[in-house]
Amino acid sequence: MKRGIQRWSWLNLRRMSGVQERLQRRFTPAGQVLLAATFSAGLFSLDTRQTLSFQAFGLGAALLLIALVGALRRPGPIQITRTLPRHATVGEPCTYRIELTNHGQRTGSGLTVTEQLPDPRPDLDRFLSARVPDEAGVNPVDRLFGYPRWRWLVRSGRWTNAPVTADAPDLAPGASYRLSLNLTPTRRGVLRLEGLRIARKDPLGLCRAGTSVQQSGRLLVLPQRYPVESLRPPGRRRLQPGGVSLASSVGDSQEYIGLRDYRPGDSPRHIHWPAWARTGQPVVKEYQDEYFSRQALVLDTFSTPGCERAVEAAVSVAASFLEPLQTPDSLLDLMFVGDRAYTLTGGRGLLSAQALLEILACVEMNDKGEFAVLSRAVLTHAPHLSACVFVLLDWDAPRQKLVNETRALGLPVRILVLDETLPSPALDESAHLRRLHPAHLPEGLAAL
Repeated sequence: MKRGIQRWSWLNLRRMSGVQERLQRRFTPAGQVLLAATFSAGLFSLDTRQTLSFQAFGLGAALLLIALVGALRRPGPIQITRTLPRHATVGEPCTYRIELTNHGQRTGSGLTVTEQLPDPRPDLDRFLSARVPDEAGVNPVDRLFGYPRWRWLVRSGRWTNAPVTADAPDLAPGASYRLSLNLTPTRRGVLRLEGLRIARKDPLGLCRAGTSVQQSGRLLVLPQRYPVESLRPPGRRRLQPGGVSLASSVGDSQEYIGLRDYRPGDSPRHIHWPAWARTGQPVVKEYQDEYFSRQALVLDTFSTPGCERAVEAAVSVAASFLEPLQTPDSLLDLMFVGDRAYTLTGGRGLLSAQALLEILACVEMNDKGEFAVLSRAVLTHAPHLSACVFVLLDWDAPRQKLVNETRALGLPVRILVLDETLPSPALDESAHLRRLHPAHLPEGLAAL
């Protein structure tokens, strides 16, 4: 019974939002105001002997009818070419250009170009399984029909809070014009754009008629970052088997530096046979071990539905620490768990901070895995590390156990716990643990 009501509610919410979207696409802001006023006047003018609202209704209906007739002619064949940047960042305006070319026989006037963003409406499975962060405080009727959940899912599924649109000047036949569109992303990840819509306003500026132009594009939206002071990497330098060139792997190989004469005790595996054949004397390959600082940035992705804000805050904190931890004479290992455990190494000719940032842009919440997967990955990698920075989503027993086992190996640690239950922006519980509230990240990070 309950599931059937929620299915019915999802279907009606989807239909109503579709009607609302079509009205917003069909009518300009001025037209929407006139449409609402005309509809209201019509409700109050049912009895024409008691009110004169029918006059306002008649005037509004006439204006809307004229506007609809004037908007029957759609824009002519106009070609659109979009040029996207490589990256955008959450919360920061991103400007890109489009080029319009009029291939028709008439002048294009009153044109508006709008980016068609992905549909933010959730599907049925997500609507039924999602949980609003404060759903416990919602009254039982709203919880049953799911409107607060629908509104929260639509808001979190939007890529921007404002339409990405711009007005174009009159385009003569064969003319081209470059136009700028401004997009301020509200979420990270890969934004896939399918096309643009070009519409023509009626002479009254109330209605518009348009066509969609297929123009696929892809924009990677990076996580939001906050200012963090430059940090001196803690811990001592460690031996890295394989040297700098093999620093991202664990093995017994070393960095090759040249040839030398054989000395008793050298491994036969290091004999350079071509040089021995050429000189008649045994020659071996010489290797050199290297010592340098290697930091680990451990990102906790294990959470439950309804805690998406804390996960996004954790990703932003990790992104903010990428550059301060990655110095020219050290390595940085980014560790997290997605479909499996990942350890990605940056610095000294390996991945750049920008590459690690692009990877963080695509990290997703893990609500089905076990935290032990991350613990095993960190402890296996710990002998090669100089220090660890933990960005955690909770401070429960498994996470405390991981931190204690890391400390037992002699590694300096710094723990940042994202906690939405904090009454204040930050609580300094110890010299190495800091609790951050997702809503007060700038203040909390500035206090580090």
